[in-house]
Amino acid sequence: MTNTIDKAAMALSSALLLAGIVVLGLVEILDGVPYGAAPTTNEAGEVIAQPGVDPAIRTGLVLGGLAILGLWGLYRVAVPAAGVDRRTTTDATTRSQ
Repeated sequence: MTNTIDKAAMALSSALLLAGIVVLGLVEILDGVPYGAAPTTNEAGEVIAQPGVDPAIRTGLVLGGLAILGLWGLYRVAVPAAGVDRRTTTDATTRSQ
C-alpha cells in the first residue's frame, strides 16, 4: 500500500530525474553542437561555443532526485507499512520452544 508520502516522493524524484536527464538532454540536442559539458575554445583560448544548459543545473536536478529517493528509502525502513505485523525476537524465540 502506498500512502501520500510515498506518492509524493515518487512523483517528485521522478520529475527531477526526468527533467535533469531527458528534458534538458533534449534541449541540448535541439540547441545543437557542442554537446560536451565544457566550453569550446579556439587556439587563442577564446570561448567560441558553450553548452545551452549549465551542467551544474542538470547535475543538481539529478542529484536532488536521487537524494529524495534516498530519504524516501530511509523513511520506508524506519516506518513500517500499514497492516504489516512485524514479529519481534521474543515472538520468534517463544514459538520455537
